[in-house]
Amino acid sequence: MMWILLILLSYCLGSISFSYLLTKLIKNEDIRNHGSGNAGATNTLRVLGKGPAIAVLLLDSMKGIISVLVPLWLGFSPNIAILCGFAAVIGHNYPVFFGFKGGKGVATTIGVFAAISFFPSLIAGIIAILTIWISRFVSLGSIVFLILTPFFMLYHYSLPFFAIVTGGCISAVSVWRHRGNIQRLLKGTERKI
Repeated sequence: MMWILLILLSYCLGSISFSYLLTKLIKNEDIRNHGSGNAGATNTLRVLGKGPAIAVLLLDSMKGIISVLVPLWLGFSPNIAILCGFAAVIGHNYPVFFGFKGGKGVATTIGVFAAISFFPSLIAGIIAILTIWISRFVSLGSIVFLILTPFFMLYHYSLPFFAIVTGGCISAVSVWRHRGNIQRLLKGTERKI
């Protein structure tokens, strides 16, 4: 039963919207009413600038890291840990504290993947950063990271197959949240940074 509580707590942790809270603190406005309408690091960059965006990226990533590491520290399997990470991503995307209107889950997913499978995440992250640097599309780099990491996790032999499949499901949810970005990329109308 403890693992169910951990999953619920991970969802609640994921539901803390740092982009919303920082924008409210700095501008006394709802970030979801500005820019792309997304409660995440990229929209924070556009609305508040680099400093707050970096803070949101790090804090949102920490939600994923904490949600995975706490179950592992408590002796639970990687399967339970990644389910907790999945719950944190769902919380970020559909936060109970903010009317179920959140972000796309990329930063939280980065934290989950880095905590459960660091080197595959690092390699995918480097490729994603290069993609952003070359294309100037954050969404494209995010999608590259989300697609590559579960495949690279297949080569992380200590991970149970269930954890890898769950990682693929986490990525699928976040890619789905990018469907508007994908359409704009295909039409050539996506905003660059």
